[in-house]
Order: sequence, then structure tokens, then C-alpha cells
Amino acid sequence: MTTLLVLDLVGTFVFALAGATAGVRRRLDIFGVLVLSLVTASAGGIARDLLIGAVPPAALADWRYFAAAMLAGVITFLWYPTIERLRTPVRMFDAAGLALFAVAGAEKSLDFGLHPLMAALLGMLTGIGGGMLRDILLAEVPAVLRSDLYAVAALAGAGVVVAGDALHWSSNVSALAGAVLCFVLRMLAIRFDWHLPRAWSRRR
Repeated sequence: MTTLLVLDLVGTFVFALAGATAGVRRRLDIFGVLVLSLVTASAGGIARDLLIGAVPPAALADWRYFAAAMLAGVITFLWYPTIERLRTPVRMFDAAGLALFAVAGAEKSLDFGLHPLMAALLGMLTGIGGGMLRDILLAEVPAVLRSDLYAVAALAGAGVVVAGDALHWSSNVSALAGAVLCFVLRMLAIRFDWHLPRAWSRRR
């Protein structure tokens, strides 16, 4: 099993946990929880694969992606109280999925010969796509548009992968470094309420 596939599958599982946890918190039924698991885990990767011409997308062609998402959804639905006892579970799983998907998306884009800048941007898209669709389905403003260093953290992690490729680092080293940077940035932003500058308007 390649490093890229491992990153994709682990990212799928933890992102699905985040989606399922959000669904249970909103008191959805089992079908709704599983739909959120699958959407959160798959949307970003599907968008990436369609844009780089990797068709059919891996999330649809390989049964292991679907199985990982469903397993995470069932675990969360059955043992939600245990998961909820973890400290800030949704945010933690979401940050882990964001990190793993950002680096996997950047690596796969580089493998398909994309320009490094575009590879970094597609890595970011891979990380934020599922969470955006999850929030839309829950009738919320997507976290990427209002949250503390969400897309920026994904872009930073993907950027490390791109930089590591340019410097001829081992793919494992650059993927680990990028994932750690993304996860740490996201969790620090949550802890200390870091935000990018927001739009200002004067109310009359």
C-alpha cells in the first residue's frame, strides 16, 4: 500500500468521524449520519481527482474509501458518548482530516505533473471541500469562510509538500512535515482564536 493511499484512507476515516459527529450533534438519523460521513470524507478528493483528470475518482473506484467512511459513521453513531468525551472532538478530527487530505492532495497533484503552485492550491481544495459541503448540508456558513486559519492551514501543509518535492526530500518526510504543520496551525488557531483580517464596514 503506497504512502499516498494510506494518507487518503486515514484522512477519509478521520474526516468521516468529523462529519458523523456533527450529524449526531444535530440529531440526524442513521442514514443522515452516514451521508454526512461519506460527503465529508469524499467531496474534496472527488473534486481534486476530477480537476486533474484522475477518473473515475479514487473515492468511487476503490471500495476501501466507502468502507472507511461507513465504518467511521457507524462507530460514531453507536459510540458517540465515548467520542464526545474526547476534548473538542469535531474540531480535532476535522483538523486531522484537513492535514492528511491537504498533503495527499498536493502529492497526487504533483504526481500528475501539475505546476507546484496549482498542486498546493489543489491540496488545499482537497482538505476544505468535504467540510464545506458538510456545513452546507447542515445549513451553516462553511467554516472555511469564517473560521480561524482553516484554508490557510491547509495551504501551508500543502506548501510544505510542494517545497519538499522541489528540494528532493523523501515523500514520507515532506508529507509528515506538512501534515504536522497544518494540524498544529489549525489547533493553535482554535486555541488562541487566530483569524485573518475581516472585512470592515461602517454602519449608519
